[in-house]
Amino acid sequence: MDLSRVSIGLPGATPHDIVEALAPQIEAAGFHALWLNDTPDGDSLAGLAVAAQATSTLALGTGVIPIDRRPARAILGALDGLPIERLSLGVGTGAAKHGLDLTERSVAELRAGTNAAIVVGALGPKMRALAARVADGVLLNWLTPEAAAEQRASVRTILYARTALTPDALPALEEEAARYGSYPAYAANFERIGASPLETTIRSSGRIADYLAAVDELVLRVVVARPTLAEYERFLTTLR
Repeated sequence: MDLSRVSIGLPGATPHDIVEALAPQIEAAGFHALWLNDTPDGDSLAGLAVAAQATSTLALGTGVIPIDRRPARAILGALDGLPIERLSLGVGTGAAKHGLDLTERSVAELRAGTNAAIVVGALGPKMRALAARVADGVLLNWLTPEAAAEQRASVRTILYARTALTPDALPALEEEAARYGSYPAYAANFERIGASPLETTIRSSGRIADYLAAVDELVLRVVVARPTLAEYERFLTTLR
């Protein structure tokens, strides 16, 4: 399998010792990038700094930093030690009101402060249009390959797809899909594309090719039975 347009996504709260051990393996396997999301208990930029020290060519991305909680100024202040030429700063509105305006202002501030690529997380058509206009890329989420192809933008289009490749990981995948399906914004997304949350996930490696035909970069957001180094390494082995 050609992995040059396939990336690995991990939770931002992944312990740094696991990130340090796993990042070189992701790089050696030929994956394009490592993406970490950003949560109150998981600093994506701190995790990526660990990955950067353990690798030399692996691209790095945040998917995504909520700018209602972590504004552009704070993001810029946390970039020391990160290889900007390898970095994609993914940002999203979080729970902010007037999210379009906030995103446009934040992207402008980030562009003024760094040469890193700027990627905007987009769920609806207005945010996708804004991303195509002001950012270097758009990050999509929870879509079937068909819906991803329809929503492909004029800029670099990246898709996060929850992925479980072993039977013991399926309950965790089903639980996460059900949780997102209960959120109003995501429920509207699933209704709009005519698919259930679980139908937007990857449960066999054969489905990867369908997604790669629809987007520029596919991020396999890894779902495992237990978030241990051994389980993540097992996930990588299933793709070789």
